[in-house]
Parts: sequence; C-alpha cells; structure tokens
Amino acid sequence: MLRLLWLLLLLLLLPPPGSPEPPGLAPLSPGAPPQAPDLLYADGLRAYAAGAWAPAVALLREALRSRVALGRARRDCQERCAAEPGAALPALLAAAPGPGAARGAWEPLLLRAALRRAECLTQCAARRLGPGGAARLRVGSTLRDAFRRREPYNYLQRAYYQLKKLDLAVAAAHTFFVANPTHLQMREDMAKYRRMPGVRPQSFRDLETPSYWAAYDTGLELLGRQEAGLALPRLEEALQESLAQMESCRAGCEGPEEQQREEEEEGTGSQGGLYEAIAGHWIRVLQCRQRCVGDTATRPGRSFPVPDFLPSQLRRLHEAHAQVGNLSQAVENVRSVLLFYPEDEAAKKALDQYQVQLGEPRPGLGPREDIQRFVLRSLGEKKQLYYAMEHLGASFKDPDPWTPAAFIPEALRQKLSMGQPNGHYLCDFGQHFLFVVLLFRATPMAYEGSQARGPIRAIAAGLHHSHSNAGSKLRLQPTPQLMDAAEAGARSGYRGRRSPHTPHERFEGLTVLKAAQLARAGAVGSQGAQLLLEVSERVRTLTQAYFSPERPLHLSFTHLVCRSAIEGEQAQRMDLSHPVHADNCVLDPDTGECWREPPAYTYRDYSGLLYLNDDFQGGDLFFTEPNALTVTAQVRPRCGRLVAFSSGGENPHGVWAVTRGRRCALALWHTWAPEHREQEWTEAKELLQVPEEEGEEMPSRDPAPEPPSRRLQRAQDKAGKPPRVREEL
Repeated sequence: MLRLLWLLLLLLLLPPPGSPEPPGLAPLSPGAPPQAPDLLYADGLRAYAAGAWAPAVALLREALRSRVALGRARRDCQERCAAEPGAALPALLAAAPGPGAARGAWEPLLLRAALRRAECLTQCAARRLGPGGAARLRVGSTLRDAFRRREPYNYLQRAYYQLKKLDLAVAAAHTFFVANPTHLQMREDMAKYRRMPGVRPQSFRDLETPSYWAAYDTGLELLGRQEAGLALPRLEEALQESLAQMESCRAGCEGPEEQQREEEEEGTGSQGGLYEAIAGHWIRVLQCRQRCVGDTATRPGRSFPVPDFLPSQLRRLHEAHAQVGNLSQAVENVRSVLLFYPEDEAAKKALDQYQVQLGEPRPGLGPREDIQRFVLRSLGEKKQLYYAMEHLGASFKDPDPWTPAAFIPEALRQKLSMGQPNGHYLCDFGQHFLFVVLLFRATPMAYEGSQARGPIRAIAAGLHHSHSNAGSKLRLQPTPQLMDAAEAGARSGYRGRRSPHTPHERFEGLTVLKAAQLARAGAVGSQGAQLLLEVSERVRTLTQAYFSPERPLHLSFTHLVCRSAIEGEQAQRMDLSHPVHADNCVLDPDTGECWREPPAYTYRDYSGLLYLNDDFQGGDLFFTEPNALTVTAQVRPRCGRLVAFSSGGENPHGVWAVTRGRRCALALWHTWAPEHREQEWTEAKELLQVPEEEGEEMPSRDPAPEPPSRRLQRAQDKAGKPPRVREEL
C-alpha cells in the first residue's frame, strides 16, 4: 500500500505533457527523506518492462536521487559527530601506555567512546533518513554495481526517447556511454543520435562525472596554451574537489554497505571473538579508505587511475603559480610535492629557485595544510595495514608509489619482492579473469587462477627471444625489415588497400612463405624472415604447453598483419577495426549459437596474437558474450604481449577501431588435426635453409617434386575455386 502511494506521489510530481523539462536529473521531491534506492530501482524496471515510460522515468530518477541523498546524509552525520565536544579519543588512549598503566584500563574508555559515536550517528541518521536510519536503506552489492555502471541511465535514455524528450534521452545515453565505452549497443545508439536532426552538441553531456574532472581537463588545456593565469583557478578547483571526493568515498567506507560486503565475502560474518571482529572490521575500513585514492583518480569508463594524481596536480600548480609570479603559493605547492617525494630532484631544484627569487627567508611558508593532513593520515593508515599484514595475515595492495620503504616491515619487504615479474605485469580480466600466464626469468611459466591450463584464454606478458640463452625470456623486437615486409608482401590480396572490414583503415599482410621469398629476393633481410619462423614456433610451443600439454598442436596459419588508420577519416568514427566473430564457427548473435560449419575454418582449435608494437591509438582486442554486444574483457596491445584463447564460440572477439598510427601483430591459429598443418611454414623453413649460392642456381635446376598436399591445393586453385578470406586480428 505504501509503495502504491509513493508511486502515485511520483506520478503527480511529473510535469504535464508538453511542459519543458529542466536540464539534468533534478530532484523530484526536494527536502523529502530518501526512499530505499533498491526498491525504487526494482519498481522502475518493472514499469520499464511494462512500457509505462513516465512512471519508469519517475522511479529511476528518484532511485538516483535517493542514492545521492543517502550518501550525503551519511557524510554530514559523520562530520557532525566527529566535531562534537568530547568526540576526541581520551588522552590515555592517544598516549603510549606507561609501565605503571593499569592492565585493561583503556578498554572501558575505548568502548565508551565507540558507544558515544554510535549513538550520535544513529540519532543523526534517524533525523536525516527517517526511522531505521541507514540500516533500513542499506543497498546490496548487486545494486551497488548497477549504479556504479550507471545502468539506470541505459533505461532512462530509451524511456525518454519514447516520451519524445530527445535532449534528455541523449544526455542519459551519453552519461551511460562515458562509463561504458565498450558497450556495443550504446555505441550504435550514440551514432544514431548524432545523425538525428534536432540533436544539439550540447545534448551530449555527462550527468554523473564529478566536476573535478572537467576542471582538471580545462586547467590542463589552458596550461597547454600557455595561459597559466586562467588555468590556476581551474587547477585549484580540481584539487579541492578531488580531496572532497576522496572524503566522500572515505565516508562510505564506514557505512552499512561496507559491512555487508564484508559479510558477503566471509559468508557467515565475522569470525573469532570480540577483538578479532573489531580488528577485522577496522582493517576492512582502512583497506576501503586506501582504495579511495585510486577510485578518485580513475576516470569514468577507465580501468586504471591517473598515475600520481594528487602529486601531479601539485606539480602543475607550483609551475603555474611561478609563471604568473605567485612565488609564495609556488613554494607551498612545491613543498607539498616534497611531502610525497622528499628526494624529488626537480622539486628540490624548483624550491631553491623560488627561495632565491623571494630574496629573504620565509620560515612560515610550509606545505599546504590540506595536503599535509592527507599525507599524515594516509601514512598512519598504511602503518596499521602493514602491521595487520605482518601479524594478522591481512591483505593490502598499496595504491601509492610514494609510500616510504621505512613504513613497510623488513619481513614484508622481502616477501613482497619475491616472485615479482622483473618489471613486467599481470593482465587482469576483472570479474571475467580466468587465468594469466606470466614468463619469469628463472622459470618458463607461472600460472595463476582457479582454472590454470583451462580451455578459454591466457596472456603472456613481456615475451622475449634470445639466441644466446635458451633459458631467458622470449622477446620479439620488431625489426625494420620485418615491419617493412608487411607492406611489401601483402599476400592476402589487400596489398595496403583499404581494409575489408572498415573503410577507415588500410590493411597489410605477410605470410611466412612470402617473407621467405622476399628474403631470397633481397627485398627484406633473411634474419627478419627467420625470426618470424622462430617466433611463430615458440608461440606454438607456449600455447601447447598451456592449453594442450597431452595433445600436440600444429600451426595451421601464420600471418603478420598491420592495420593503419587513414588520416582525416577518424572524426566521430563509431565502427570497429574488425567486427565481432569466432575463429572456427559462424556466430549468430541473435540466438547466441555458433555454427561449426563452412565457411568457418572449423579445424582451428586455438588462436593467438603476438603484438609487435604499441605506438598507436585504439586497436584493443575485446571479448564479448555470444550476443556480440556485451563486452566481457579487453586487452590493450603491448609490444611482446601474447594473447591465446580457444577458437570456438566461447570466445567471440573483435578489435576496436585503430584511430591513429599503425597496429602490427602476428596472428596465429593452431589445430589438433595434422592434415591441416601449415605447409607454407615448412616450405618457408626449407627455402631459408638453402645456401645463397645454391639459391642463385635454382632456376637452372629441375624443380623438386611438390608434396601431395601442395599439388592438391594448386589443382583446386586452377579449377577456379575461390579462396576464402581469412579472418585476421
């Protein structure tokens, strides 16, 4: 009954048909206590499924508003209770206990302080959130993830479109797309919106991204134009808003959601006695607070934070202040940089220069107070977390590169340094992470994950090849001759022409046999062609060792492929470099089926990609669900990175558009069927083994008999059977 009354209230609050809608998602009921976001969201989805577009909009908007109001109320209550008289820890707890301190005298003081804070928070939450307070409005992990992915905006954009509110539909779509740039259906929707008459560029606005990102980007742009005076207010705004966002994130670490996350992870809640439970919950709060640094520094839709986000802002601030002559502020900001990196030579040199320009000593010019508080608090939390790691077996991944080594216990330093990948890194598929291959100097392979040697995907990072030491890592450095051969060879028929998959790129290809022939003709160096053979065989060996140790794999096709972005044709490009497909079956996205029948290469069992460069934009490999729309994993090309995966319908994949530069990779397919072994690979090897003198006399000698498989292939070619276009990644 209450739910029905609430729905009727929301319907009454909707504007009448034809009335102008305010920009953005304004609160529907200002001043009203927030309702349960999960119930509002569920009701909104039910209304959406029933085609009740106006109620769906009202409920989804109110779910968004309630979630924001809930977070704001919690932050306000925590700030208020922390500032109340008597909220500070008693002096006995703050000071180190002396030798004569009574045993257990601190316990009643600590617990009494905790009870007072809990009482304050409970009463404040009841005033702000209504009866039951925060516990009544606790949001589950599934809904938290949905809001983090901005899923309500995906529904809102279609509902607004059905209501003929095109401006708000575009804004909602853009808001969702910013946080989900790999969502294929939304990419298509965004392209359609851009082509619609009446859609203004201003409609593509983000309704969720924190304001500090806009200030940060504007400040950087102004600095790039040498307009330091105009950049300073925006840079300062970005820093202040970043710190405020971090405080907001930290406040959420003490909320009931974090406690619920802990219970979900442990299954049955806290283990052990009173103090173990207190310590366990406090450790999780500290871990959450430390994660806020990376969360604040991560742009919507990105997987990794901006490196050294706060120190980098301070560096730009002190340089901008110096350019406009604000030397005192320049000193404050550069001293703040030195709080993070005391031995930073550039910062120390800049500080000396500013002090010389000031002329007289300014003893009162220290680092910024807000940054000083941030650093001291963060170091205190890190110290407790490292203690918990050493003595309680807790886990902690330090998000900051500036943490002093002295804060890490010696035993932990040795433990953390063991098994490190010598400058290379693991590649994580997030929630779709299955297993990862990483090559170490001492051991050929290291496996990680619950399904090691599984049938789906694997990545090898930092592959090296060395003729002098078979035990060292395989490393492929693309030689100029080998890269040029991709342009000169192009056996696949494209010959640098526009790609068969997109008109906005050029495609170049080279097979191992063509490389060997070019080497014999002197067009490329024989070392490059030989390297192509050796590396492809090494990749086959690695793939077999990982996926099929009991059954031999054979190379079925090897292709060096380059894709080059065509200049002047990349603006607002929305297509893919290679559409979503599977390598050994015909993918039907509508049904989710993959038919293993011609024209697919049904004999392919495993696929591999060895990236030869990374100096380009775009071109990421991505995997999807069988619907070819939902992206489940993405791999950024890195020079020497090998990606291997099974070739069937369990791994639909495609390539994002290459928007600048040239992307080169060695594509390989493997088969269990020996009859489909790549004959050209054997011919190329034999051709490269022939001495130069003997090779020069070859035209005058009788040709050697062809293997039966080659004769059959040539007979088929002469019969006019058209060759199938190979799918290259």
